[in-house]
Amino acid sequence: MGAEAAAEVETKETIRSSRLDRNFPKEVMKHHGGEKLLLCYLCGSCAGGCPVGRLTTDYNPRQIVRMASLGLKDEVLKSNSLWFCTACFTCTDRCPQGLEVASIIRVIRNLAAERGIVPQVFKELGSNILETGLAYKIPELRLKKREEQKLPPLPLSDTKAVDKLLEATGFPKMIKEHPKKEA
Repeated sequence: MGAEAAAEVETKETIRSSRLDRNFPKEVMKHHGGEKLLLCYLCGSCAGGCPVGRLTTDYNPRQIVRMASLGLKDEVLKSNSLWFCTACFTCTDRCPQGLEVASIIRVIRNLAAERGIVPQVFKELGSNILETGLAYKIPELRLKKREEQKLPPLPLSDTKAVDKLLEATGFPKMIKEHPKKEA
């Protein structure tokens, strides 16, 4: 091991067994997509092919899977990087063990959301969807400009269909129960 690598190892935080929740990997594995969590042998294929990982060192799917498999429940559920995944499934396509890495991350995100641990930006998007059926509220000024430029009006979303889908997932209750908690 080179001096640089040894220095990096020395700066890593020690994981104490008191921080581990041995039931957390089982909790993840109970959900569809999380069943193969413990098959990961940390080869790095998921991280090496990740387009988000190329843009930021703050995101590493291998690290998320490892934290979940070790039982670092609080750390992984509160990790901001958990929300960086774009669900492109490159990690899943490249995994030699057949892990659905993007699905495992989705399961962990859902577990975090059930506990109200969701970044505020996603809560705002969710509130917009509940209100308008769209993730983004179109500002009045923009609508006025469209009208001035003789552009056709934007199509209205079918809020009843959106409401039905969101009610089936329990989404409105989740947004209302945890209005201001952030990851």
